Parts: sequence; structure tokens; C-alpha cells
Amino acid sequence: MPYFAYTALDSTGRQIKSFVEADNEALVLGKLRDQNLQVLEIKETKKATKNSMFQKKMKPKALVIFSRQFATMIDAGIPILRCLEILAEQTKDIPLKEAVRQITVDVKGGLTLNEAMAKHPHVFNKLYVNMIRAAELGGILDLILDRLSGFLEYEADVKAKIKGAMMYPVLVLIFSQVMLFALFSFVLPRFKAIFDGMSVDLPPITAALFAMGDFMQKFWWVILMLIGGFIFGMKVYGKTPQGRYQLDFIRLKIPIVGELALKMSVARFCRTFGTLINSGVPMMRSLEIVGETLGNAVLIGAIDKTRLSIREGNKLSQPLADSGLFPMMVTQMIDVGEETGRLSEMLVKVGDFYDSEVESTVKGLTSMIEPALIIFLGVVVGFIAISVMSPIFKMVNAVQE
Repeated sequence: MPYFAYTALDSTGRQIKSFVEADNEALVLGKLRDQNLQVLEIKETKKATKNSMFQKKMKPKALVIFSRQFATMIDAGIPILRCLEILAEQTKDIPLKEAVRQITVDVKGGLTLNEAMAKHPHVFNKLYVNMIRAAELGGILDLILDRLSGFLEYEADVKAKIKGAMMYPVLVLIFSQVMLFALFSFVLPRFKAIFDGMSVDLPPITAALFAMGDFMQKFWWVILMLIGGFIFGMKVYGKTPQGRYQLDFIRLKIPIVGELALKMSVARFCRTFGTLINSGVPMMRSLEIVGETLGNAVLIGAIDKTRLSIREGNKLSQPLADSGLFPMMVTQMIDVGEETGRLSEMLVKVGDFYDSEVESTVKGLTSMIEPALIIFLGVVVGFIAISVMSPIFKMVNAVQE
């Protein structure tokens, strides 16, 4: 179905530019007139997500606020269409604002809320859309929206804590690289020129240091090309199914970092799965959505095998345990949840536990990285100082003799 870009004026005279999907221009014109919009221009265009401002990144906090406001208005008895119109006016985030406007158009055109949201995957992911679908079927839209906002808020809070904890080590690492570049590019060449002018026999350690400096000055572009080529090659290889699987497997096996990545994935799996089950989404559909949100091919493969195993009549906990990726505590809690009929509650508790584990692991990792970087810088600076001072000491000894 083609997309049409339009420019129109609303009842207040404000200009609106957006996209709509329809079979022909006449249907677009009819939809816009039904919304009391004065059409200025309509033209067929390519898929909206490629050329519109939808490609701008939406702030996670904007979706949290949107969900909370939506839940409050639905709970107050305001009709869905009126809620969407109010939210489209109040929302400051541009991608979300444009998406809500288009959703309003689609809902007026006869689509359900989840079907309209599904047309904007850049704003509303599959988790969000499927929970809205379950909410519409169960008539508990306000409850699900409130639950979604809490889930999204918690996810954003965990990510913010991790970013905050890693900020200092990253800044120290960047500063160390800038310092080394300045030493090799500006300081060492001057010392080398002084020693060359004095015809001093350089110690091996000093000669090696100056050779490194000369290489970096002459062939810095080669180093950048090698680094860029390696990164580009890894990205291209990572886009292939086999390459993505192997790279994700390696990430999980890296000491400390791999453990942290696994804990984060387990926490996300448990919290997302528990939220979906608690919202009334069927288990098989929930597993499919959870697998897509994990972002690791190895874990996605394990979830797919779990779905196949459940279809054959097996319990959920058994294939997860057989994969060897999920800790014993997770599979045991899931097993207990299945036996007692409190699976969603158990999953949320496990998610809370592993979120706290992730936070403590990040703190431990940063406490290790900081002294390691300081030691590294001390060793590098010490090596350079000894290399530069050695010829000077040799010259002083020669003069004294």
C-alpha cells in the first residue's frame, strides 16, 4: 500500500506535515477532511520511515510519560481518540508526536489501537504492541499502560545507572589516548632531534621508543585504516547469520564482560517475559517477542529451541536448563512458578534479582577498571620517562669521566 505525504491546517490554523498509508489519494483526502483538516498538499512518496523525521531517535523517557498520561486519561473515562488527540498536542518528542498523530488518523479510519501502533515499530516495539493488544482484548488498557510505563521506566533507570558507572573509566581512557598521541607526535620528536644533534649513542629502550614514534608519525594513516578496516569487517561479518552467532558467542565468553552481558540478558528475559505473561499474552507469543528483544543470536537460538520443546509438550524450565545459558536459580524458579501457577510472579522476582546483580557487577567492574587504567598510564609514562632520561644520564656520566 502506497504512502502519501500531506500538508494540512487544523482548526487553530496550525500547519501539520505527516504521512498516511492508503490505496489512493482520494481516500487520504477523505480521511483528512473527516478530521476537520484543511488540506494544502498531498503527494505520493516512499515508505514514511525512510524519509520522515521518524528516523530521529525517540527519547525513552518520552514513551514513559506518554504511557502514564494515556493510562491516567483512560482510567478517567476519556475516549481513546480524545486521549490520542490530547497526547499528540502535549508530546514534545518529535518522533513520538508524529507517530501519535498518525495513529489518531488510523484509529479514526477503523484500525484498532494495537494495529495502528504496529505501523510505527521505531516508536512502539513488539513488546508494547502485543501488550496493548492483550489490553484491548481484556478491557484493561489503563492497567496495562500503567504496567508498561513502570517497565519502561525501570529499564531506562537500569541503563542510566550502567552508563553513569562507566562514564569515568571511559573519560580516563579517552584522556590517556589523547595524552599518548600528544607525547608521540610533539614531545618525543623534539627529544629525538636534540639527541641526534649531539650524536649520542641511544640505549636500546630509547631507540625502540623513538622508532615507535617515527612509525606513528609516518604511518598513522595505516594504523587508522587497519582499525577502521577491522571494525568495518566485523560489522559486515556480524550481519551474516553465522557471523552474528559466532560474535555473540564470543561476547558471552569474554571474562567479566561476558558474564555481565549474560546477566543483563537474563534480567531482561525474565522481566519482559513476566510482564507479557502477567498481561495476558499467550506463552508462545511471549517467548517469540522476548527472543526478539534480547539482541543476542545465541540466546535467541535457545529461546527458539524452548518454543519447539514446549510445542512437543515439555515444560518451560527443561529446555532453558538444557541450553546451559540460564543459571540454575533461574530455571528452578521458573519450574516452581510453573508448578504453583505463579510463573509471572517468579519471573519478575528473578528479573529484580538479576538487575541488582548487574548493578553490583558494573560497580565492581568500574572499581577494577579505574586502578587498571591508572596503572597502565603509570607504566606508559614511566617507560617514556626512563627511555628519555637514559641518554641524558649516559651523557652526564660521560662528561664527569
